[in-house]
Amino acid sequence: MPIERFANILYLGAFALLAYALLAWVVSLPVFALHHVEVKGNLGHVREANIKLVANRGVRGNFFTVDLEDVRTAFEKLPWVREARVSRRWPDTLVLEIVEHTPLAHWNGNELVSSEGEVFNASLETKLPSFTGYAGSGKEVTEAYHRFGEILAPLDLRIKELSFSQRRAWRFKTESGMEVALGRLDAEPRLMRFVQQYPKLNERLGAPPTYVDLRYADGFAVKMPRNVQQVKKQS
Repeated sequence: MPIERFANILYLGAFALLAYALLAWVVSLPVFALHHVEVKGNLGHVREANIKLVANRGVRGNFFTVDLEDVRTAFEKLPWVREARVSRRWPDTLVLEIVEHTPLAHWNGNELVSSEGEVFNASLETKLPSFTGYAGSGKEVTEAYHRFGEILAPLDLRIKELSFSQRRAWRFKTESGMEVALGRLDAEPRLMRFVQQYPKLNERLGAPPTYVDLRYADGFAVKMPRNVQQVKKQS
């Protein structure tokens, strides 16, 4: 290699290193520091104090060097945050868009499940249905809640408690206090059959049952309130 060509390569390499060092110095100047976090979204549960706390702890670097993925992950650790989107806006602002979970029910007594079937750790005093299920079954229980609710709608019955066991057996309790055991197999067809028979059953018995067992292939069993049974005996 000619000496002149080798010297030119050395000069170009030195210039590239100098340019890189100059660029790194420029982007690290205080003038590019981040001073604002703009929050977008309809927030009902995520508190401003929590956002400030995460911003102070989780945002590192300036406008050019901040890792947006790290910032997004930090905000999505907040209890009510389902999704966080983070972007830059020149010259000193991070734009944070937050999507909250929409709570549907209490989950296993100490968590919540969203309308999308996502279980998340947060507390809420609002009266909601209560779901019980095993780990990873939140979406399945949520979908069953909607399906069972549609079947019960003609009777104006609403589910208050819904249980899904490890054996994949369904059981629920309505707001009126009626308990229903659906079992594992053909839960929806059996519930539909009960709904079709319910008006005649209620008319014949004179009161709604307190307990219904639908775990039969061709029928169901009911338990009546004690006072109804006593009236029948006296008559």
